[in-house]
Amino acid sequence: MSADQQKPRSPALAAGIIMLSVGLLFFLMPKIMLWLGDYSPWLAAVFGTLAVLAFFLIFWLRARYQRNK
Repeated sequence: MSADQQKPRSPALAAGIIMLSVGLLFFLMPKIMLWLGDYSPWLAAVFGTLAVLAFFLIFWLRARYQRNK
């Protein structure tokens, strides 16, 4: 394959991997938060907040990288 053929697939592949990773995290998040909530409700809240913010941070960083490229 030449570089021209591989380039259009790269963003779709990266987005797919990110979405699968985040989907898996969000699927497991309730169990993780309940487990953390046994130790501290604040710890569970911080984990949930960071997980949601990480979703947006990944795409923000990717867009910033693509803009500079």
